[in-house]
Amino acid sequence: MIHPTAIVHPEARLGQDVSIGPFAVIEAGAEIGDRCQIGAHAVIHSHVRMGAANTVHPHAVLGGLPQDLGFDPAQITYVDIGENNVFREGVTISRATAPLGSTRIGSGNYLMNNTHLGHDGEMGDHNILASGATLGGHTRVGDRVFFGGGVMVHQFCRVGSFAMLQGLAGINKDVIPYTMVGGRPGKHYRLNLIGLRRAGIDGERLRAISRAYRLLRARSDLSGLPDTEEIRYLRNWLGSGSKRGTLAFFELRDAGTE
Repeated sequence: MIHPTAIVHPEARLGQDVSIGPFAVIEAGAEIGDRCQIGAHAVIHSHVRMGAANTVHPHAVLGGLPQDLGFDPAQITYVDIGENNVFREGVTISRATAPLGSTRIGSGNYLMNNTHLGHDGEMGDHNILASGATLGGHTRVGDRVFFGGGVMVHQFCRVGSFAMLQGLAGINKDVIPYTMVGGRPGKHYRLNLIGLRRAGIDGERLRAISRAYRLLRARSDLSGLPDTEEIRYLRNWLGSGSKRGTLAFFELRDAGTE
């Protein structure tokens, strides 16, 4: 299922039932898992390691050189991709800068057209990047985050799981898990209640997150909260260190806390 105009290097590794469209380029050393679909004019550079059932739409470029003026192109670095991801038209993902390091993407993510993940970034599972969203180098993204169209995330920022970022938001510091963020520069303004409920997080689990959010707004610690999975994740996230600091909150008179 390789179109005759596609260029596939003999040293590329293809799994079973891989489809490669017209004028696509697969470079030496690329690894493409079973049942992947590579669209017309897409480019999969060397050192991309891709799991099964990924869909790469036309003109996407995966594994290009990092946009770092000090990077040596001869350095071996990687892009590691899980399974069942969708990369729409014009998506770009840069390989890492650290020797033998990797830009990492989990499974079940959906990257819409013209989105970008910078070098050394890490992304978990089931995230959605709407058109034009751009994540700088060394960003860290949890699971089930929604990035609105045109969101810009500064290098080294962390975005916690279940966050939702408003379109065109400017993110220059870390985004707390479970929250909604908007503005330029971005600020937290409420919990992502719809996203949490859709994920089956409700009842006491949701009330615990709401209490934690109020405590964080008040700059208090999280002592006394129930030991739910979500609170354990939040505590670990807050304690794992930050290079950028955390986004501020909108004033209470501007938006509710629920």
